[in-house]
Amino acid sequence: MRTILSLPAVVWIVGIAGLMWSGCPAQGADRWTALSLIESGDNDRAVGPQGEVSRYQMQPELWKQYARTNADWTKPEDSLEVAKAVMQERCAAFERSSNRPPTDFEFYVLWNAPAQIPRPSKAVARRAERFCNVINSP
Repeated sequence: MRTILSLPAVVWIVGIAGLMWSGCPAQGADRWTALSLIESGDNDRAVGPQGEVSRYQMQPELWKQYARTNADWTKPEDSLEVAKAVMQERCAAFERSSNRPPTDFEFYVLWNAPAQIPRPSKAVARRAERFCNVINSP
C-alpha cells in the first residue's frame, strides 16, 4: 500500500524536521543553542526581571502551559522540550499564514515577541539580528 501525502502534510513534516535541526551550517550554532546564548548566556538557573525562567527565558505561565508536571526549568533537557513545544505551535501558525517556514530572524521574533512578527520593535529586531549572527558565526 502506498501513502501519498498532501502538500500541507509535507510542509508540516519539513517544518517539524526544521525545528529538530535548524539546517544551519555545521560551524555555526543551531537555533536552540543560539536562543539559549542570547536569552540567558546558557544559564540554566536564570530568572529574568519579569520572572522569566530557564535558559530560554520563558514567562512562568508559558512554562506551566507547555511543561510536563514534573519538568524542571533548571534542567536543560526539560527546558529544550518546552521551548520546542512552544515553537512548534508558533512556527506552525506562521507557516499556515505565510506558506513558508520562518527565517532565523522570524524564528527569534516568534520566540521573543510573536505579536510583533509583522513589524518588530527596534529592540526585538536588534536581538533577532544578534541571534542570526550567532547562528551564522564561523
